Amino acid sequence: MDFYGLLISTGVVALAEIGDKTQLLSLMLAARYPKHAWPIVWGILLATLANHALAAYVGHWVAGLLSPDLLRWILGIGFLALGAWLLIPDKLDEGQAAKPAKGAWAIFVLTTSLFFIAEMGDKTQIATIALGAKYDSVLSVTLGTTLGMMLANAPAVWLGQQFTKRLPIAWVHRIAATIFIVLGMATLLWGGNLT
Repeated sequence: MDFYGLLISTGVVALAEIGDKTQLLSLMLAARYPKHAWPIVWGILLATLANHALAAYVGHWVAGLLSPDLLRWILGIGFLALGAWLLIPDKLDEGQAAKPAKGAWAIFVLTTSLFFIAEMGDKTQIATIALGAKYDSVLSVTLGTTLGMMLANAPAVWLGQQFTKRLPIAWVHRIAATIFIVLGMATLLWGGNLT
């Protein structure tokens, strides 16, 4: 297990997820189904594990196909682009509104489905692909990014909008963007030896 990859993956995804559309989806589901926090949290966990395991594996697989120098440039520029992308606020698409559901199982299935779809092509999924390419351990990246998602989304489910109203989301995104930019610069300048 690569504990450095786990730590970096957890930190950057937890920061990047705050204010992200999947966190907004978590808030919306919690508001719609206030008595079903656990099925929502378990649905988020399952969807994230599946989505991020696939993303980390794809990143690791692609890294094996590329020369180290080309991979360094792709990752460096990719991390810089992710840093810039984090500065653009997300909003939840109207098409992702929750449909009526009854019972814990139905809410779990609804949450898992909506969350998996919402995460496709999302900043944190793209970050997971890049982290999977950068770090050798797919398991560390998957666990780290999933932990980061849960650190940002579980409190959103339980604490609702009070959670996001008290956080300076713009500053959190700036910090996450800075981390990705530093990772990008370090990868371009030193081949990632320092990260």
